[in-house]
Amino acid sequence: MKFSLPWLKDHLDTEASVEAISAKLNAIGLEVEGIENPADKLAGFKVAKVLTAAPHPNADKLQVLTVDAGTGEPLQVVCGAPNARAGMIGVLGLAGAIVPGGGFELKKSAIRGVESNGMMCSVRELELGDEHDGIIELPGDAPVGADFAAYRGSDPVFDVAITPNRPDCMGVYGIARDLAAAGLGTLKPIAAQAVPGSFACPMPIRTDDAEGCPAFFGRAITGVTNGPSPQWLQDRLISAGQRPISALVDITNYVMLAYGRPAHAYDLAKLSGAVFARRAKEGETCLALNGKEYTLTSDMTVIADDNGVHDIAGIMGGEHSGCSETTTDVLLEVAYFDPVRIGNTGRALNLTSDARQRFERGVDPAFLDTGLELLTDLIVSICGGEPSEVVRAGSPPVTPKLIKYDPALAEKLGGVAIPEAQQRATLSALGFASDAGWTVSVPSWRPDVDGAPDIVEEVVRIHGLDNVASVALPRAEGVARPTATPAQKQERKLRRAAAALGLNEAITWSFISDKEAEPFGGGPWVLQNPISEDMKVMRPSLLPGLLSAVRRNLDRGASSVRLFEIGRRYLADGEHPTLVLVLAGDKAPRQWHSGKAQGFDAFDAKAMCLELLREAGAPVDNLMVLGDAGAVYHPGQSATLRLGPKTVLASFGMVHPATLKAFDIDGPVAVAGIHLDAIPVKKAADFARASYAPPALQAVTRDFAFLVDAALPAGDLVRAVKGCDKANITAVRLFDRFEMPDGKLSLAIEVTLQPGEKSYDEAELKAIAERVTGAAAKLGAVLRG
Repeated sequence: MKFSLPWLKDHLDTEASVEAISAKLNAIGLEVEGIENPADKLAGFKVAKVLTAAPHPNADKLQVLTVDAGTGEPLQVVCGAPNARAGMIGVLGLAGAIVPGGGFELKKSAIRGVESNGMMCSVRELELGDEHDGIIELPGDAPVGADFAAYRGSDPVFDVAITPNRPDCMGVYGIARDLAAAGLGTLKPIAAQAVPGSFACPMPIRTDDAEGCPAFFGRAITGVTNGPSPQWLQDRLISAGQRPISALVDITNYVMLAYGRPAHAYDLAKLSGAVFARRAKEGETCLALNGKEYTLTSDMTVIADDNGVHDIAGIMGGEHSGCSETTTDVLLEVAYFDPVRIGNTGRALNLTSDARQRFERGVDPAFLDTGLELLTDLIVSICGGEPSEVVRAGSPPVTPKLIKYDPALAEKLGGVAIPEAQQRATLSALGFASDAGWTVSVPSWRPDVDGAPDIVEEVVRIHGLDNVASVALPRAEGVARPTATPAQKQERKLRRAAAALGLNEAITWSFISDKEAEPFGGGPWVLQNPISEDMKVMRPSLLPGLLSAVRRNLDRGASSVRLFEIGRRYLADGEHPTLVLVLAGDKAPRQWHSGKAQGFDAFDAKAMCLELLREAGAPVDNLMVLGDAGAVYHPGQSATLRLGPKTVLASFGMVHPATLKAFDIDGPVAVAGIHLDAIPVKKAADFARASYAPPALQAVTRDFAFLVDAALPAGDLVRAVKGCDKANITAVRLFDRFEMPDGKLSLAIEVTLQPGEKSYDEAELKAIAERVTGAAAKLGAVLRG
């Protein structure tokens, strides 16, 4: 919500400084995200007088001007505006100035062979309005050479974040009310002048959807003249980030931003028969003001006439019935729409607007007549015309909400003792009424207040959250007991281990877009009301966020990206703790002794994965390497690590090229993912470790080379050999792999033997060797001759 200081002072009588207002807004829970100075955008623009204007020698539609900008020497400027002429005063942008409407920097340049030292600016180019047919023409007494920002005047603009539970502050008047209650000034009454109608409304108005549109008020105004709105009104809208369009449109936008009351003005000549609220017909379409056509469903509310739909109720008007420069008769619509219906419609159509934001949060149902009076008064005073009588179809839900309140709750729930008289005064200033027995009547503009705790919040925030003393939570005596769960301890250990491996921890969003989830089979959990379409799906994998991080780092020139994340992935059966690491770019930079830079491969990911599994307590020596790592992995360059054929502990490998393309990544990326909840839980160990005594005899190593089929995983051979004689074999290690000309593989392993009470004799070593070769033979391995 943006508004200027003068706009705030239209409703709040205060002499407080910008800094004091900002501090008070933050103190009462209305966070100020920024304070803008519009003069910053107009730096480098001067009030200038055109001395001469001559045709451009090389272009029919251009003129060559000499301009006095107060520098003491006339400047030559090329201009294409039709209203540029000698003697007029306008706005000159000097070289080095940034044009707000285009974002480009002005420079001295030659235009069709003629030097130009700046640019004479239009209203649109300075973002002061929508006019662009000619350059700005200032009054004859404008001071030549003055900074245009200083001449025009620039007021600070507040940018306040309004939380969804405060619809009353979606208008400047509501913010002024809060500041007045906090003691920063006096709230001015709403200056709504009732304008009586002089004739019956020529257009019947009704509501045929009492659930979606309980109340529809309206009136016609004939004989209006639509044109540019007054400068004060344009200034208010510009400060809010709105583009002035025409007086009729600007007035409806002004009332919405000032009082939080959306409304709509129809061109009466474009309507036929009665105007009424109804349910849309299935498949019916509406061409909205944004130029897009929307297909409607039967659970949406629309405003229509006898010819069809004109308005997606409470969200956006239709293009063919909107007001234009030729509009002479208008129909005003001020209605109350069901907030749930508006929210559902907006999400279904993926359509947002200022009106939707207010209606779905809850507008004041008692403000229909006042809003209509404000609109009528402004239109008649600015555009002229004659209003009709008001037509009121239906009735808004204005049943008073009464809450029984105990002033002692302020201290009990809010932690600060506030005198009853002060609490009553605060509530009164905010629009609440309370009787002697503390039955509080909630104002119609506060749909968020439902019970006594909400009233405590109002009283305490106006009193000042800074006045609530900080009190430590009670703590039991003695030595604090550890509170970390085994899962938390495991994650902490893994973080340290991953950092020791040279990985940097990343924390990505738990929500991703449909597009990002698609390569992973989509997400089973989708938000109905996401804060953004890019954060709609609860991630089925941590990899989308990490791949996006890889892309951002590589795009910014990073030569090596090594990231890991520990988080949750959300599948159909629930959430699963997971660790994922990604390796991209250079594993080792180019060197004089090694040549080109070395990249990461699947074995790098596997090595790190095994190390992290070991730290997590997984039985690494018992793991099997099997395929079927998933569609996001490159086939033939990926695998899974399993404890048995069904229990998958981890996967690793290179990312599939199609997945990389979906994330706009050019180079290869190695990935490993560990399913932390699949790792077997260790049995409770004794407090003291068993004593360790080193073996009395030295270990013996024996090497074996086997010819195996190319499809046999080396891990299967290692595991089979290690399990054939557990009493004597303590370790088995693959140390050589050689591809034979006939397609076979030669796998050489080193077997470590540990004698017990005596050294091995030849017979014992021979027996162990036979057991080794026998175990290998079961896999089709033949001892190499």
